[in-house]
Amino acid sequence: MSDRLPGFSTLAVHAGAQPDPTTGARATPIYQTTSFVFNDADHAASLFGLQAFGNIYTRIGNPTNAVLEERVAALEGGTAALAVASGHAAQVVVLQQLLQPGDEFIAARKLYGGSINQFTHAFKSFGWNVVWADPDDVASFERAVTPRTRAIFIESIANPAGSITDIEAISTVARKAGVPLIVDNTLASPYLIRPIDHGADIVVHSLTKFLGGHGNSLGGIIVDAGTFDWSTGGKYPMLSEPRPEYHGIRLQETFGNFAFAIACRVLGLRDLGPALSPFNAFMILTGIETLPLRMQKHCDNAKAVAEFLAGHSAVASVNYAGLASDKYNQLARKYAPKGAGAVFTFSLKGGYDAGVSLVSKLQLFSHLANVGDTRSLVIHPASTTHSQLDDAAKTKSGAGPDVVRLSIGIEDKEDLIADLEQALGA
Repeated sequence: MSDRLPGFSTLAVHAGAQPDPTTGARATPIYQTTSFVFNDADHAASLFGLQAFGNIYTRIGNPTNAVLEERVAALEGGTAALAVASGHAAQVVVLQQLLQPGDEFIAARKLYGGSINQFTHAFKSFGWNVVWADPDDVASFERAVTPRTRAIFIESIANPAGSITDIEAISTVARKAGVPLIVDNTLASPYLIRPIDHGADIVVHSLTKFLGGHGNSLGGIIVDAGTFDWSTGGKYPMLSEPRPEYHGIRLQETFGNFAFAIACRVLGLRDLGPALSPFNAFMILTGIETLPLRMQKHCDNAKAVAEFLAGHSAVASVNYAGLASDKYNQLARKYAPKGAGAVFTFSLKGGYDAGVSLVSKLQLFSHLANVGDTRSLVIHPASTTHSQLDDAAKTKSGAGPDVVRLSIGIEDKEDLIADLEQALGA
């Protein structure tokens, strides 16, 4: 192959993978093993001392997972990646490297309900404190910065509302504060948005969603952009200070622009243990091969369904950035010109009861708590994914009582519209 940089679709199929050197197998094998044999005692010592790269134990790394990591890093334009058991696990491992007890991170208020719950409640037991900001008001992030701030966290396309976040503007705030910008890119996937190109320092995904794409495997991933100086002001001792468990190595000095990914592996995954199954890695790799084809179909279908709903008498409003009338349409044109994603919400004139009723009447849409499947999905967030929030918090996060969330699949759009039409008519 020439020296030209491969295109996105080529990377989605080939990045990180080679024919198996032993068997010649073209598809990446599932290395379903717990452990790996060392060449000799010196080889084992060098692996454990971070003096050489290689396989030790599947909790820390696995050849199948390594192909997945290299592929997603290539698609996102990062220097390295680490695959873990779920998107939630990715968030825990990332923040463990950045925060000490008593530290703070700023998060956009429009987030997946599970993330809001994790940040608000679960992280309290670690002594990590979240400060909320409004993604529609960039100045609110700047006002939230304190001497204890260690990171800013946003979603590129917010779940459930489907709103587009101004990544570059918030990146400017993060740079001024001297902290990394973390972007959850789950709903966009790198096919639509590459946050690193717009100033993100760390990207996370729930691989369970669009990257895997088939609703069959849990997974999460962390991508290191290699852009942040971890020696900044002594804020990040996990990376800048000598690590006693590795004979005094300073990870930033030793590993340079992929030091954060190494820290997540050898300080986070090693000790917290949320390892991704090699079988799930294999399934997600297979899904990624068709990511460009699926995402374009997802987006085309979503726009058609949103246009139908916008004209229906039972619908009060549609929140889809791909509509010319939507408040986020200009941001969608800037950040996601190929499509505004496949997840969006709409509000029913009948309120909470109408939302609950609608999901029970749909036949082709599956009523379940997931997004990013080949199948079209529906949920009423206020009674499910965001039910732990009070009404005010639900509304602020884009999941008010009258809101229904759709994740549009790759079926024929005419069939999806017909299903919605019969359910709304009923």
